[in-house]
Amino acid sequence: MVEPIQIVVVGGGFGGMYCARRLHRRLRGGDAEVTVVTPENYMLYTPLLPEAASGLVEPRHVVVPLRRVLGSARLRVGTVTDIDLDARTCTYRRPSGDEQVLSWDRLVLAPGSVSRLVPVPGLAEHARGFKSLPEAIYLRNHVLEQLELADASDDAEERAVRLTFVVVGAGYAGVELVAELQALVVEAIRAYPGLRPSDTRWVLADVAAKVLPELGGELSGAALGVLRGRGIEVRLQTTVEEVRAGWLRFSDGEELRTCTFVWTAGVSPDPLVAKIGLATDKRGRVVVDEHLATPARADVFALGDAAAVPIHGQAGRPAPPTAQHALRQARRCGDNVAASLGRGRRRPFTFRGLGLLVNLGDHYGVGRVLGVPVSGRLGWMLTRTYHLLMLPTWGRRLRVGLDWAVAGAMPRDIVELGSLGHPGPLTAEDAGR
Repeated sequence: MVEPIQIVVVGGGFGGMYCARRLHRRLRGGDAEVTVVTPENYMLYTPLLPEAASGLVEPRHVVVPLRRVLGSARLRVGTVTDIDLDARTCTYRRPSGDEQVLSWDRLVLAPGSVSRLVPVPGLAEHARGFKSLPEAIYLRNHVLEQLELADASDDAEERAVRLTFVVVGAGYAGVELVAELQALVVEAIRAYPGLRPSDTRWVLADVAAKVLPELGGELSGAALGVLRGRGIEVRLQTTVEEVRAGWLRFSDGEELRTCTFVWTAGVSPDPLVAKIGLATDKRGRVVVDEHLATPARADVFALGDAAAVPIHGQAGRPAPPTAQHALRQARRCGDNVAASLGRGRRRPFTFRGLGLLVNLGDHYGVGRVLGVPVSGRLGWMLTRTYHLLMLPTWGRRLRVGLDWAVAGAMPRDIVELGSLGHPGPLTAEDAGR
């Protein structure tokens, strides 16, 4: 009996999930098996992470259960610890702690990215990232906890520190996060008689000269005006020089006391990439050709944030690390992996972006759609419509749509559930109840 061809996909995000689904369709009824290895059994729809952090959308509704969408592909939950290119093996550690080894004939690398840290003293120890669902849930609970602690304090200085919120990184993640969290606090603070919106201080800082520079001058300026109009201090061409527990120092010398410091200033490829031994570019991404295959290994493919994928017809310019690029890379990668096994023909990655949309909360959005600038309520509506259409399943679309409808008709839930998932030990008193 002939052993089936083994295809291992590392990563279950946009790249990994959509590539595995494409392979399922292309190789259906064939003699190939697809296995996806990923730390979680879900795919996170990252564009809605800020709304999950602010409570507009239920966190469970921005994730897609992989076992329901992968078709015949197998799912292995665990963290890949080693890839041996010569032996064609992939080693991963399961949540139980033990390690398993998979053999492969074709390997697809889509492990995604992690928050990019710079050599700033204290940054790694005291900053909070914003890349994962646990981080989004933590931030929501943390911000609400600061309101509780500030309301309970009679010390004016402590109240000021707890009501100061700092976000570094004026790209999509940072801008949308600070806008959504501020909207949450403005609404939540009405339930605290001892607090006023003017007691809070919001700071958004970035080394760049503009917020959302990808949008261009006019729209970037419009977004800046909206943020500052809401009382958010936007500090451009500013870096953080030192971070310590409860305070940080900016490059202009100002020291700011705060209990909330979020770092969203860029991403780096997953550390796994550096350990494999494949060629990488100056940003640490795997070098691939326009067919998403590594030049030295025709049996290894890479895509998404972990790969420098050139766009055909654009002089080798690599695709930006966006969800819409990763999704289309995944489909093309699936086609080309199948072609390497004799199913179809391989084709280069070509893509013209549909546009860029940014949700600034409070019924305001900015962006470009097919080159046409949009802003205001129209931009906000287009942003929501796009995300609703791009969510992978109808079940998730319905759930998110209902969340938005409820949020539009009722106040946000301001319950702080910081202990959720961390129950204390069972005591004798509990046992006797």
